[in-house]
Amino acid sequence: MVATPRNSDAGSQLKPDESRLEHGLVEAASKSPDGAPNTLLTAAEQRKLIRRIDWRLINITGWLYAISLIDRTNLSAAAVAGMKVDLDMTVGFRYSLVALVFFISYIVFQLPATVFCRKMGPKSFLSTIVLLWGGVMIAFGFVPSWVTLIPLRLLLGVFEGGLFPGAAYLISTWYVRSELQKRFSFFYVNGCLAVALGGILAYGISTLDGAAGLTGWRWIFIIEGVITCALGIGSYFMLIDFPDQMLKSEKLSKFISREECAFIVNRINADRGDSQPEPWNFKKWILTGTDWKIWSYAVMFAFTGIVNYSMSFFLPIILREGMGFSVAAAQCLVAPPYVFGAIYMCIVGWFGDKYGSRGPTVLFNAVVALVGLPVMGFASNNAARYFGVFLVAAGGQTQVPALLAYQAVNITGQWKRAFCSASLVAFGGIGGIGGTLVFRSQDAPGYAPGMIACMACCVGIIVLVVINSWDSLRQNRRADRDGTLIENTAGFRYTL
Repeated sequence: MVATPRNSDAGSQLKPDESRLEHGLVEAASKSPDGAPNTLLTAAEQRKLIRRIDWRLINITGWLYAISLIDRTNLSAAAVAGMKVDLDMTVGFRYSLVALVFFISYIVFQLPATVFCRKMGPKSFLSTIVLLWGGVMIAFGFVPSWVTLIPLRLLLGVFEGGLFPGAAYLISTWYVRSELQKRFSFFYVNGCLAVALGGILAYGISTLDGAAGLTGWRWIFIIEGVITCALGIGSYFMLIDFPDQMLKSEKLSKFISREECAFIVNRINADRGDSQPEPWNFKKWILTGTDWKIWSYAVMFAFTGIVNYSMSFFLPIILREGMGFSVAAAQCLVAPPYVFGAIYMCIVGWFGDKYGSRGPTVLFNAVVALVGLPVMGFASNNAARYFGVFLVAAGGQTQVPALLAYQAVNITGQWKRAFCSASLVAFGGIGGIGGTLVFRSQDAPGYAPGMIACMACCVGIIVLVVINSWDSLRQNRRADRDGTLIENTAGFRYTL
């Protein structure tokens, strides 16, 4: 195994064409974990391999995440298309309750989902849960009352609960730390575009109102559920497993050769020394939770979830009831802010990896959203308020890949990585619960309490980044001074 290098994230890490690829050659290691021979790759061959992994892994997981966001948030599109009236959901907190219960099962199944993903392999696990929740979505189109939506939303949360942490965990095992934010950004940008185009798609489907005796909002669930099932079946043939699993598999892969897979495994070992999972130990896995930094990342993700989910569930309603746009305009005007957010996300992700900026990136995104929220909520005209939506969408959505990268580069160990991915996304689900509650119908049209709550979340993220950065700097200096191990890994340093 290659010795783990000292981490600076900005300069000393293994990158495709930098210091570790001097003279155009890379030696993956003297021996791969299964005894495979040395692998020499030219710089051009390595770049080609990484691009091939990008196209396959990031695109497929990104599409699955996009459809998951559409499926969990199309409740708002169905609401403005007549569901609230047809199912008598205008009374009290019925709509908020239906939106909220999804996150109960979504949160509960995060931690076990990553264990199942590791044991079953992401290819089988992820494709199966996508197919299952697609079937649940189709059932949404035939509900007789609003009460029936509650068990279906709970079941949807069970199956969707495994996708995000499983995909994030899978991505983190294929790339070195200095490459992660770009990849997480391109993975999550699909989610931004899904939210952006989901409203337009829902409006187009809702024009089927009356076809086969079904109302338009029912067709939204049915057709989008069929699309999800198709993606679930197709993803089984397109997804890839963890690199160490593919290296040990007796079946040769047409996607990646055994030599190339050996190179990836040893490349990860050279970067952080955790390409191979440790033997399963429940006690050791659960004791991972004693590290307070894990929960600091999780709380930041929860704050981000409150901002993002409140926008996803209520933006069409705010545009319709708060700003006075028509149903068609409210559904379609969701798109431009999220397209802008997707572009912003890619730019920030590139800068984050190029300059090794993690905490400062998270802090800057929080400031962008913090500026946009009062504009969106308290400006005197709709044009200004709509401009504020652009800032909130950009700052809030970009925070997701930024936090995924911030956490991923500061931990080592496969099972700790699995625990961290699950806890992070679980707290995002807690944020989702908050996001379903902060905008109340009685607060229309300004929704001042909800805006203030989201602003407080942005301030909380800023405070936690400052505390985390101070502690990381302190521990790095102590390790430099007396050789104290960080993350039980020689030479490892926290990334600020």
